[in-house]
Amino acid sequence: MSNSTARYDSSVPYPPPSESSRDPFSPPPGPRSTARGHQSIHALPEFRSLRAASRRFGMWATVLSVGAFLSYVVLSSFVPDVMNHRLAGHLTVGLTLALAQFAVIGVTAWLYPRHMRRNVDPVVRRLRAQVEDHEGEQRRLPAGRRFRAW
Repeated sequence: MSNSTARYDSSVPYPPPSESSRDPFSPPPGPRSTARGHQSIHALPEFRSLRAASRRFGMWATVLSVGAFLSYVVLSSFVPDVMNHRLAGHLTVGLTLALAQFAVIGVTAWLYPRHMRRNVDPVVRRLRAQVEDHEGEQRRLPAGRRFRAW
């Protein structure tokens, strides 16, 4: 057996089948419990409401931004006479709509932190406090066992 054959021929498939079937960055499926009875944060209703609020705003912002851009492209392609109509001096309808794209992006960028501050941040603070309280309870030791090794 040659050196390259020994290096590349392996009886173990890479990646292992158990890990390749699930995305490593996705949350574990279903409400899993740890040994102490604590549910995963992904199973909490507050976490699901966070994800729903983020998705809702993301879909709305995407539809607004992409819709505005595609309407500009469609109008430019199929109604060039309207787009070339002069409004004032060298300012045309097409140029006005092109500049309106910046306004749409600006409004979307302004609404995003506003939405996060109002709808997402309070829930995140509550979840963070819940998790920190739970972790603090797990770290507490009985009164007679409080000593440090160093």
